[in-house]
This record gives sequence, C-alpha cells and structure tokens, in this order.
Amino acid sequence: QREFTQKKTFTSWINSILAKHTPPYVVSDLYTDIQQGHLLLDLLEVLSGQHLPREKGFNTFQCRSNIENALTFLKSRSLKLINIHVADIIEGKPSIVLGLIWTIIFHFHIEELARTLACTYNQPSLDCSSAVDSSPKASRSAKKSAKIKERWKMSATKALLLWAKEQCSLHGSVSVTDFKSSWRSGLAFLAIIQTLRPGLVDLEKAKARSNKENLKEAFRIAELELNIPRLLEPEDVDTVNPDERSIMTYVAQFLQYSKNLPESEEDMQEKVREAMGWLAAQEKKLAKLLVETENETYYQKYKEMMSFMETFNQEKNPFLPVLSKRGETELSEGQQQMREEWDKVISQINEWKVKLDQMLPSPLDSIEAWLQEVERLQAEDLPDLQDPFKAMSVFREIIVIFKGLMDCFDSHLDTLQSFKNEDEKSMPLVFPEKLEEMKRRL
Repeated sequence: QREFTQKKTFTSWINSILAKHTPPYVVSDLYTDIQQGHLLLDLLEVLSGQHLPREKGFNTFQCRSNIENALTFLKSRSLKLINIHVADIIEGKPSIVLGLIWTIIFHFHIEELARTLACTYNQPSLDCSSAVDSSPKASRSAKKSAKIKERWKMSATKALLLWAKEQCSLHGSVSVTDFKSSWRSGLAFLAIIQTLRPGLVDLEKAKARSNKENLKEAFRIAELELNIPRLLEPEDVDTVNPDERSIMTYVAQFLQYSKNLPESEEDMQEKVREAMGWLAAQEKKLAKLLVETENETYYQKYKEMMSFMETFNQEKNPFLPVLSKRGETELSEGQQQMREEWDKVISQINEWKVKLDQMLPSPLDSIEAWLQEVERLQAEDLPDLQDPFKAMSVFREIIVIFKGLMDCFDSHLDTLQSFKNEDEKSMPLVFPEKLEEMKRRL
C-alpha cells in the first residue's frame, strides 16, 4: 500500500515539474519510464537549471550512461545515494526507484523551501551557518559545517512541520504533530488553505464532516484556487498509517505557494499596522466582556464566549496572511510586535476557555480535565535524544502514563453519552455545542 501511494504521489509530482520542461514530458509508468535515464536527466535539469550531459539513444549502453550521469550529478551535490545502483534502476526495482525519487524530492523541493525558514525557526541551515558560528573560534567552522550538513535532513523536516503547525495554530483546535495521522481528518489541509487564502473554507462546518469529505474538499480547493497539483487522494490519507513522505511532498507545495505570494514592503507594513489596531481592539473587547460576565451563570458565560469567538474568527480572516507571514530573514520589528500581540490575545482567550471548562457541572468538569491531559500528551513532541536507550526509556514512560489515562476511557464515554443536560427547571446546563465538541474529542 505504501509503495502504491508513493508511486502515485511521486509520479504526479514529477509530472508537475516536467510540465515546465521543453518539450513537456508525462510519466505514465514510473518504474518503466525511469529505466532509459532521460526522465531522470530531464527532471534534474528542470530542478537545477543546469544542462547535463546525456546520450541521445535508447540502447542498453546509452540508458546506463544516462543513469550514471544523473547519479554522478546527485553525488556532486553531496547527496548520499545508499544502496542505489544503476542496475537496479534499469530493472525498475520499486523500492530503489522510490528511494531515489524521494532523495530528489527532499533535496530539491523540501530542503530548498525549508532553508528559507531555517533562520526564523533556529534550525541549522547551511545558509545560516555564519549566524550559528560567529564566535572567534573560526577554526572550528569547517567541522561545524559538516555537522550542520549531517543534521540538515532532520532540520528540514522539522522546519516544514513547524511551518505547518504555525499555519494551523491560527485556527484554534487544529493540531499538527507529525506528517501522518495529524492530516487524516483533512482539517489541517483546510486550515492551511484558510490561512493562505482566507474565506475559501468554512472550518466550523468542516469539523462536522467526515474525513473523506474534508480531504476531497481540501484537494479540490487547493487545485482550483491555489493551482496546487492534486498529488493525493482522500483514501491515501484517511487510513490508519498514512505515508509520511507523500504527505510531506504535498504539504511542501503549500509552503511553495506562500513563498510565491507577491507582497511589497509598503503593503506589508500597512497590513501590520491594521492588524495591530485590530488586535488592540480585541484585547479591550475581551477584557470588558470578562468584567461584564463575572457574575453570570456558566451557560451565559459560555454563550458570550461563543458569540465573541464567532465574531473574532470572522474578523481575523483579512489578517491571516500577514499574521502567518514568515520572511526569509528575521521578522521586522513591527511584525515581531504583531506576533507578540497575537500571542497575547490568544493566550487570554485560552485562559478564558480554561476557566469556563473548570466551571463545567460535575461530572463534565472531570471528563474535560481528562480530555485535556490526553490531548496534551498526544501533542507533546518526543525529546530529541541521541541516546537510543534513553529515548526508549522516555518513550516507555509516556506509554505507561497514556495507558493509565486510557483506563478511564469507557467510563467517561458512558457518562458523557448518558449525561442529562437540564437543571431542575428543565433549562440546559451546558451548551449542546460544548457537549458535541467533547464527544467529538473523546
């Protein structure tokens, strides 16, 4: 299944690149078409902008020579081609062909894009190496550069993940922790689209739809409105263990789209000023609301919060592109202040939500606390430990905690489903939307 998904995704990606070749080239069967070597050379020429030596014919010697030229070029770019041999490519061995194409995608597509984020996210980019080692001990720079190259593959993945997290963080409950199950519901794709092009999706409606419906909608909008090639199908992602490489390849296209959005410095500064004014107004509005509802019932407080959040989410749409904007260098002073102000407002909203959750009538308050603990554990990044034994020990501890929490799952589910949502006057204790949200999370 994984090989099938990768073959389909990688073929679509190659075709999107080779559409820029003169003349355009369309891959019909990756394992067969790659055997002649011309496909590889065409792909590398478009990606690198260089003209590569090649044999024009198609006999065995010429095909072998073309593949050797392609591999030699990749090695000249310091790419490690482990267990990738000419004979295996000529035979069209699936695992070898897919491994080679992934190496090309990662180097020319994902790494190149992630480099633009590296300084911002404090990753050890090759382009940021001078910032990493600006100390007088310049004699160590060569050694440090070598270490940076070793770590860069991991860092490029992390930078792309951090970028995706940041786009989704602007939409509250949409959480991204990996390039696998985090994308299964389709909400993460829709959240990124909403950040890049506000108004194209309705995330609240999406939360009530099935995974397949959301994925279908996300891929359709990305293709029609953002001109992002459809590399995946819903069934590729809505599965127990989605293919990480295929999802990374697709997500990187959204980052590419964000980098291509034209924006003058003057326009950016004006949008930052507008965003700052709006955020200041939201902070005052929120503070006033907290005072006015201090002595209200839980139900009334929740109602006011829902009303505030509905307006807040509608009004933030015009500011999403500037709130999510990451430059190739450090953020300007104005952008940094804007990000701090945004974080401050979101922090105040989250504090308000926490206080409201603590006011839930029993036994919903304990179920909510349990849900938050499970979600915190799920979202927590594993420590980046070099020692595999220590890493395994930490991982086992997390599993033990998680299993302990899951012992309460059945009882919490029964309690939630049987909860009678009315007081002695037959009035609702809790907003139905809150109960539905808890059930969905559980």
